[in-house]
Amino acid sequence: MKLSHLKQITSYLKNFKKISAIYRVSDTIIKIAFDKDEEVYFNLQKSNSSVFKCKSYPRSKVYNAPFDVILAKRFNRANILHVECVNGDKVIRFKTVLSSAYKEQTTYLQLEFTGKYTNAIILDEDFTVLEALRHIDLFSSFREVRVGQKLLEIPKPPFKAKEYPLEDVEQYLFEVYNKEMEQKLSNLKKQKLKILEKKLQKLQKLYEKLDDEQTLLDEAKQLNYQANLILANMYKIKPYSKTLHVEDYDGSKVCIELNLAYPNVSQMSEYLFTKSKKAKQRAKNLHIEKESLSSKINHLKLFINTVKEAKDISKIELLFPKQIQNKKVLKDESIDTFFIEGYKVSIGKNEKGNIKLLQNAKAKDIWIHLKDRPSAHVIISTDKQTLPQNIIQSASRLCVDFSVFEKGRYLVDYTQRREVSVQSGANVFYNKYKTIEVDTRG
Repeated sequence: MKLSHLKQITSYLKNFKKISAIYRVSDTIIKIAFDKDEEVYFNLQKSNSSVFKCKSYPRSKVYNAPFDVILAKRFNRANILHVECVNGDKVIRFKTVLSSAYKEQTTYLQLEFTGKYTNAIILDEDFTVLEALRHIDLFSSFREVRVGQKLLEIPKPPFKAKEYPLEDVEQYLFEVYNKEMEQKLSNLKKQKLKILEKKLQKLQKLYEKLDDEQTLLDEAKQLNYQANLILANMYKIKPYSKTLHVEDYDGSKVCIELNLAYPNVSQMSEYLFTKSKKAKQRAKNLHIEKESLSSKINHLKLFINTVKEAKDISKIELLFPKQIQNKKVLKDESIDTFFIEGYKVSIGKNEKGNIKLLQNAKAKDIWIHLKDRPSAHVIISTDKQTLPQNIIQSASRLCVDFSVFEKGRYLVDYTQRREVSVQSGANVFYNKYKTIEVDTRG
């Protein structure tokens, strides 16, 4: 970010009189709602910092670190006394005051966009560090950022920065977001699609390699036939013979390969009977394996389509949550799990997954399904809490994404799990439900 642009952004921020709300929406992005509804986002990612505006930026989770606690305590509903660009460098400093019944509390919020040392620092009226997004010790920098230590000023830049005038600062802030998000979204999509398409190719190869049912039945019949012929002609088999030449029951000449691993005739025939039985069993259960692989392939295709249609990074982050290292918890391959603002959302990949969701859901969990048509079952784990409507809306969108490929307007029903009665398998009857519309065309 150019210093000239940051100075103009600082002048723009001077128009605001109050911080209505402030919190992190991701690990490095702080959202500040000024006055009533003017929202500005400060991205404090190292070497890629920025200030931007957008219509909405979903909160990935609720942060409760010491930094976040003090951030909310010191700046929520605080009045802004002054905003400045410190020492002509890429540092924005807010001076605020929070009035209570007993006293006024002055606090500084210093947002530093200085490359490697990009940071957000909360200071008291004596410029002592109360908390920081990143703590920096003297081994890393000449300027220590540590709770309880006074913060040194950043030296003034030894050069005069070139001016790059902006016609409209607010429009520029929206453009920053759009440009960054388009590039990041494109890169993320390529990365995630490569992973998903590799999985899809693997499943498709497995499906293509599945035996044909009739071939397996023919094989079982042939093996059974050979085993019976061996038993019928056991007196003709000489020790260590590799083949048996005999006539079958209708007089046709037959040659049977003998397995020398088995020392006697009865074991040879038993081996062939066992192989025949297994081939017949595989033929009988082949449809189950085909249905399982087919449902997994369809689910992955829906997953790929959902990634391709994603309009923002937050959707990709939702679809690919960070893996928590826990060896004791085994992942269920028939269920996908996502987190929307901390709420666990589970989606059945196939009928088996849908049945498991229905079996394991608690009475007050929310069940979601497309209205009057087949779809994935979705469960939101509530822990008996009342869910915000936006969580239900987002989970309903996932239900649509993982059920249909076509864009359109879809009606989605939702209710508590206790209102859902299982008829058979994943077929259910439910009442006392509500319906919302999900439009995937936008």
